[in-house]
Order: sequence, then C-alpha cells, then structure tokens
Amino acid sequence: MALNVASLFQQSYKEAQGKIVLQVLLFLAGFPVHLVIYFIYLVRKKDQTRDTELNNIRSELSEKQCIAQWHSEYVDQLVRKRNFLQENTSDKEINKVAEKLADERVEKEIARRTEEYFTQKGIRKETYLVYFHTLLERPQFLLVTLLPGVLMYAILLLTSNPFLTYIAERLIQSVLVIIGVAILVFTILYISPFDPASNILGESATQEQITAFNQLHGLDLSYWQQLWNAIKGIATFDLGSSFAGNEDVATSIANKFPVTLTIALFSVIMAVVIAIPVGILSATRPNSFLDYSFMFIALIGLSIPNFWQGLIFILNFSIKLNWLPATYSPSNHLSMIMPVVVLGTALTASIARMMRSSLLEIIHEDYIITARAKGLSKGQMLWKHAVGNAMIPVITVIGLLFGGMLGGAAVTEKVFNIRGIGSYIVDKQFIPDIPAIMGGVVYIAITISLVNLLIDILYAFLDPRIRSKINQS
Repeated sequence: MALNVASLFQQSYKEAQGKIVLQVLLFLAGFPVHLVIYFIYLVRKKDQTRDTELNNIRSELSEKQCIAQWHSEYVDQLVRKRNFLQENTSDKEINKVAEKLADERVEKEIARRTEEYFTQKGIRKETYLVYFHTLLERPQFLLVTLLPGVLMYAILLLTSNPFLTYIAERLIQSVLVIIGVAILVFTILYISPFDPASNILGESATQEQITAFNQLHGLDLSYWQQLWNAIKGIATFDLGSSFAGNEDVATSIANKFPVTLTIALFSVIMAVVIAIPVGILSATRPNSFLDYSFMFIALIGLSIPNFWQGLIFILNFSIKLNWLPATYSPSNHLSMIMPVVVLGTALTASIARMMRSSLLEIIHEDYIITARAKGLSKGQMLWKHAVGNAMIPVITVIGLLFGGMLGGAAVTEKVFNIRGIGSYIVDKQFIPDIPAIMGGVVYIAITISLVNLLIDILYAFLDPRIRSKINQS
C-alpha cells in the first residue's frame, strides 16, 4: 500500500515538472521538507564532488603539455588566417584569442573525461529535482516526511487525479474572480460622490462630527488601507458594522441571504421542471400548433416586467381572490408561491427556448441520423443521444440566469416586501454603506462562482469530449 502511494506521488511530482506555477506551489507547500532535503543533497553532493577528478585531469593535461600545444596550434592558425586575409591584428590580440580558445578546449576535454570517469564508476550526475524525485520512490521517505509535508502531498494527491485537478483549477479561478469583484466594487464605492458621513448624520452635522464618524469607520485611511481591511474582513467573515444602524454586517447577511437563495432555488426548480419538457415537446414537433403556442407563451414570459407581474399577482390572487398572502412571511409557506413564480417566469421562458433550439440543432447532426439508420427508435435516439448533448448549452443558461436572479431579485423582493439580500443591497447603496454593500455583493459572487463550478462539473459528466480533454490535460 505504501509503495503504491509513493509511486503515485512520484508520478504526480514527475508530471508537475515543466509547470512553473505548480512547481512553485509544491515547493512552498513542502518548504520544511525541501529545506532539510536540500541540505542533505548538498552534503551528499560534496561527498561525491568532482573537484578531485577535475584537478587530476587538469594536472594530466598540463603534464602532457596539451594546453601549451593547443595554444600553439591556435596561434599558428590565427597567424595564417591574418596573413591570408591581410588583417591588421596584433600578435597580442592573436595570443589573447588563442588563450581563450585553448581554455574552452580544455574545459570541454575535462567535461568529457569527467563524464567518462563517473560513467565507469557508476556515479550518476543529478540535480536537486532528480534527487528529490528518487527519494519519493521510497515508502520510508514518505512516512518520515508525511507530517511536515502534508500540504505538499495533498497537492500531489490532488494533481494525480485529472478530474480533481480540474475542480481545483476552477476553484482557484473562482477565488481570483471573487477578489477581482471585491476590488472593483470597493473602488466604485470609494470614488462614489456620495458621502456616508453626511448622508447618515444629516446636513446639520458639524465638521467635528463628520471627522469623528470617518475615524470611527476608518474612512480617513488611504485607499489601499481601506481596500486591505475590506478584503481581509471578507476572507475572515468579519465584515464589521454597517454605517447605518450599527448592525453586524455578517449577521445581517446570514439572516437575509438564505431567503433570497431559497426563492431563487425554488424558481430554478420550477423553471427546469416546466421548461425542459416544454422545450423537448416543441423541438420534437417543430412548426406545429403546440410549438407555436409554447414559444408564444415563452415570449410573453420574457417580455413581462417582474414588478408589473408581481403587482398583477397581488391584485388578483391576494386582493380579489384572497388565495395567497400579498407579502412574504417566513412562517407562511404559501407566501413564497407568488415570488417564486414571478422570479422564475423569465427563467422558464429562456430555458424553454434554449432547450428547443439546442435540441433542434442536435437532432439534425450526422450521428443522430446514423443512429436512426441503425434502427434505433425515435425515443431511444432522443433520450440516449440527443437530450444529453442538448442540455449542455441549457445548463450554461441556467447558471448565468441563476446568478442574475440572486443579484436582480431586489425588484421582486420590494414588491412582495421580502427582506432578502437584493433589497438589502439596494437600501444600502445610496448611503453608501460600504461594509454592507461589499459583504452582500461579494457573497453573491461567491455563490455564483460555486454554481459555475457545479456547472463545469456537470459539463464533464454530460459530455464525454470534455472528460477526454480533462484526462489528456
């Protein structure tokens, strides 16, 4: 077992060669191990030093007058060249060039003879990377260095599986995107013409009060200091207190974000359950009355503004029919129905149209025609070959629209009086309440990044071509 693990780590370490970023990451992760092993390598290299053999060869060449002979030969060649070309080269310059050429020949001869000597003795010339690679072959080395090099071995284990490597790369990309979003949002808020102190304290605030407010919330610091504090707070989940109300931002987001996320998830589920069958039916019966009807309804769904649809729902289902509550209440599950339907209407329409167009394109591909020619029924051809491939662009649309729903749910939340993350950010942006806005936007970005990661994983499961590229990489 230990031998197999050591072999796995050795193979992963070998494949990491040539990938500079991965090599640096492995070195930093296993720095304590590398520090000790490099010292051992230097000691071992000193024990196997070539200095003695180099000196012996150099002495032998001097005793045999080889160096003087080569120098004389080069001088003779350069003199004949000068005479033939009629160059104005002095004897001193010729002698200097001859010495340089002779020294180069000596070094080449020493290197050649040294290699022959060590090859005969069975002593292998090795770099530190080669030496460390050979140590990874030994299970004993793995056991001794497992604790100090646990992070390095975790990375090697991760890179040994192409699919895990694929996921890790996407996670790193997501982290970079989140950092970029944080910097962009903070910069926009920093250069905003709105003054938080003046907006919160009012026009009657004195300059001393404004200065004290800025000092209290760190607004008197430089741009870089404020940016660093904001990013550090996001990374440590310590977002501080909001400017208005002095409420803990992390607690507020923790209370409001699940509401928006729940409504968005139910909207996506509703959209997928309705839109996928509708898109398949429309694609299998193109240009029929059913197809035209479904696509016309989908077009209407895309065209209806959320706020207007919400108000119409409240007017009819709450006021006239008294079936559903007009405002959202966490204790009343019926109050979630109208917000979910309103938020999911445009998503349902978009998915249905994308499913139809994607499936129509797949149905006319050559491999589908070949499958039909081999005798597969229409149902087998559809479900075994067509639907899975047609789902790839549909999944992309779902991921993109889901992110838009999280950020764009503020209108729906306002209509139904939902205290979610969308309305929370909108309420805070005119102050501007920098900690609250930063926290809300960045944690929405984190959720969207995780959704995109899930979509990338679904790609690999649905499309064998993507799996093949992952394995080859």
